[in-house]
Amino acid sequence: MNHLLKVALATAASTLRGWQGMKSEPAAVQPEKNLKLYEFEACPYCRLVREALTELALDADIYPCPKGGERFRPEVLELGGKAQFPFLVDENTGVTMYESADIIGYLYTTYAKRPVPLRVKVALPQTLSSLANSALGFGAGTKVRKSKKPEQMLTLYSFEASPFCRPVRDVLCELEIPYHLVNLGKEQWADMGLNGVHAAVGEYNPVKGGKREQFMAKTNKMMVPYLEDPNTGKAMFESRAIVAYLLETYGG
Repeated sequence: MNHLLKVALATAASTLRGWQGMKSEPAAVQPEKNLKLYEFEACPYCRLVREALTELALDADIYPCPKGGERFRPEVLELGGKAQFPFLVDENTGVTMYESADIIGYLYTTYAKRPVPLRVKVALPQTLSSLANSALGFGAGTKVRKSKKPEQMLTLYSFEASPFCRPVRDVLCELEIPYHLVNLGKEQWADMGLNGVHAAVGEYNPVKGGKREQFMAKTNKMMVPYLEDPNTGKAMFESRAIVAYLLETYGG
């Protein structure tokens, strides 16, 4: 599928979801050890959890488990007893759990220290719109592709609702490439906009002490997706270029 079409469909999908997984209100407590999430991109229930991670500005190590995948699915069977997704592992508390609603509730009560928002509690409409959202991907991020496993975990700076990030996550999932997900949800009104163009009038200034300020100090630019690959020393912006790089470097 043409990359621009994928971005357009991802934009429609995020619009359908009401752009949930776009803004961040950071959790009161950040986990000392990385949360681990076993999931696959096209799964509508997994998307609900990924949205919550963005909205709480929680990072996580992502272990893609596409259909037909053999790299991480056996770990889920060993740890939890069934190949069901999403599956969360929190080494900070010793908790392992299935079920998107339970995981979301756990993230809010354990790290945000606040109740789950009503819009998240209304499970049926959430799930239905997430199912439709996944359908707009036309199977991307669902099935495994032959790939080479990287020695070290990649890092992806992203936020769930970004239509430019979704094609990258689709390919990471299909290639079963594990990655550290750094969530850079929008922290203020001035962050609104697309592809590096912000709503701020005049000079753009990120929230002081926020994750976006830290990211800009690192890259001198506020745009996602941004990929870092310690295996090759590559660091890059631009969704289309990242997808091409992943397929060329790790595709089978």
